[in-house]
Amino acid sequence: MIPLIGYADRLSARPGETLEIKVSSQSDAPYQASLVRIRSADPNPEGPGIREAPVEAAFAGSYPSRRQEAKLGSYAVVDETGPLQSLASFTIAATIWPTLPARRQAVISWAGGRLGLDDQGHLTGELGNTLLRYDGPLQERRWVRIWLSFDGETGRLSLGLDNAVVAETTAASGGISGPLLFAAGQGLCDHFNGKIERPRIHDRALADGDEASCVADWDFAQDTSSTRIVDAGPHGLHGRLVNMPARAMTGASWRAQEMCWRHALEHYGAIHFHEDDIHDCAWQTDFTVTVPDDLRSGLYGVRLVCGENADTVPFVVCPPRGQTQAEICLIVPTFTYVIYGNHARRDQTSAWDERAKAWGAYPWNPAKHPEYGLSTYNFHADGSGICHASAKRPLLTLRSGYFHFFERRGSGLRHLQADTHLIHWLEESGFAYDLVTDHELHAEGAALLAPYRVVLTASHPEYHTTETLDAIEGYRDGGGRFCYLGGNGFYWRVALHPEDDSLIEVRRGEGGIRAWAAEPGEYYNAFDGAYGGLWRRSGRPPQTIAGLGFTAQGTFYGSYYERQPASRDPRFAWMFDGIEDERLGDFGLCGGGAAGFELDRVDRRLGTPENAVVLASSRGHDREEGDFFVLVPEEQLTHNLTSTGEPAKDLIRADMIFYETGGGGAVFSVGSITFCG
Repeated sequence: MIPLIGYADRLSARPGETLEIKVSSQSDAPYQASLVRIRSADPNPEGPGIREAPVEAAFAGSYPSRRQEAKLGSYAVVDETGPLQSLASFTIAATIWPTLPARRQAVISWAGGRLGLDDQGHLTGELGNTLLRYDGPLQERRWVRIWLSFDGETGRLSLGLDNAVVAETTAASGGISGPLLFAAGQGLCDHFNGKIERPRIHDRALADGDEASCVADWDFAQDTSSTRIVDAGPHGLHGRLVNMPARAMTGASWRAQEMCWRHALEHYGAIHFHEDDIHDCAWQTDFTVTVPDDLRSGLYGVRLVCGENADTVPFVVCPPRGQTQAEICLIVPTFTYVIYGNHARRDQTSAWDERAKAWGAYPWNPAKHPEYGLSTYNFHADGSGICHASAKRPLLTLRSGYFHFFERRGSGLRHLQADTHLIHWLEESGFAYDLVTDHELHAEGAALLAPYRVVLTASHPEYHTTETLDAIEGYRDGGGRFCYLGGNGFYWRVALHPEDDSLIEVRRGEGGIRAWAAEPGEYYNAFDGAYGGLWRRSGRPPQTIAGLGFTAQGTFYGSYYERQPASRDPRFAWMFDGIEDERLGDFGLCGGGAAGFELDRVDRRLGTPENAVVLASSRGHDREEGDFFVLVPEEQLTHNLTSTGEPAKDLIRADMIFYETGGGGAVFSVGSITFCG
């Protein structure tokens, strides 16, 4: 176990607001807590290093250690089962689509009984001390109806598959008492992997699903955007979901007649449960942090120290609501941070460990510590893609000193740690700035940005809601001056859960360079019902936001830009004041150069404004063996035909552009994920 780790109940707060800090310490000794302002989170000794300045705080002091664990695995629970407890006879049934059958799993369980699978993938039914087993294993990813019935008059216990009895015996009488669990055993063990549809309970022993005898009928197609499961039966025994399994999933009757769940609920009555789902660790709060009224906006952390072990729990302090503390605003891409949170990488090997030790970097990574759940760039144990991400858990990838890649040319940073290169530069250059996050932008819109003279993005603002895109466009079109200082931005559409905005959903539908592909028919978000996937496929390409859009991805390698003739135009002399080089950024702490890893370019067909001027374009993306860049799939139509008709090699570039908008506004975009390094 990681010896000392914590998390906050949210990633940002304003003065006067309170965060709850939750800590797990494996020590028997107390730990110390304090407040730091984070200026740089880069552990590379050749860079600025980790810079955390102490800040006086009322909560600072000593706290007792205690161990807190994350309980992975999603399930549904029905707490009130009173009307079922008096059943002398019953049949309990569900239609399932198992994805990892060869392990012990419960499909439905109650005090004294369960229906599920054994560790060989065989169907089993249990009532009291009586066990029934069907020797034929269930087929993976195939729909089947399973059931267990008990006849109170004869004592006959029957196990069924579809409409056939596959095992029978006699058993002592036993009712159904709560709590009733779907996809987990009593004691929250033996989590089911796969889809469950329409669990039902009848008040008699049967095999044919007689509707008239149904006393509980959970219709998972109802209230899809909630954490509630609805019992359409006579007693209304509604339940709740825990650890957020995937909803709006195709059911047994889906035949591709309709691709949107909102238009055919009867075809989308399944929920996909996983043994490693996680939403809220639900740890106890150790102490609270109330942001002082006079605390300057910035990136902060709760510093935890216990003996030789330490952790820093980061959070953003925004300016007071309705106020600004500077003319510059930097949008911190918390949606992207959470979506990538706990990304376990194949290259986090012993070489990563050795560098972490040599640099004094954060020593833990998700590849070796998956106990807090992984990212939407990983897979569930059953091979399905992870489509939900939450900040209500420890996120190792959000720590000061964490590095993502073991790479030869720099620090190997992405996301928060890479974005502190920009924060450090602002501090070093003497620029006052405010920080706001995607969460505030989503909630408050363009009005949040309107007072600022200039708004900056960080290195990788990839994931957005309709509301965050509208806010940025509203600021830009209202005369704001907007700097897009990253790459692969404004790419994927996400949705926030209506009951908890710390929970984010992504559907990796048709198109895009992606870690996994959504199943056919499952492209629409459950949280808001919108078509998921690329913003480009929803009619809002990134070029319509900042003039550039994702075109190519390669290894974590940074090259350089070459100035274009337009950069010599006297209109742009202010931009290049003191810069005479033709090559720009042939150095840096991310990949060794300013143009690398993920690149964006101009495409006027997709929305780059006609008045956008290309000031520089990157070169040299194939100059070293092993540095491999490819077009993203949406740019490659066939093996030798691109979306523009140009050679593929000509589309592998980052463009640096400038254009003016109405009302005195303007946009400057660099189109590279490594630029801030």
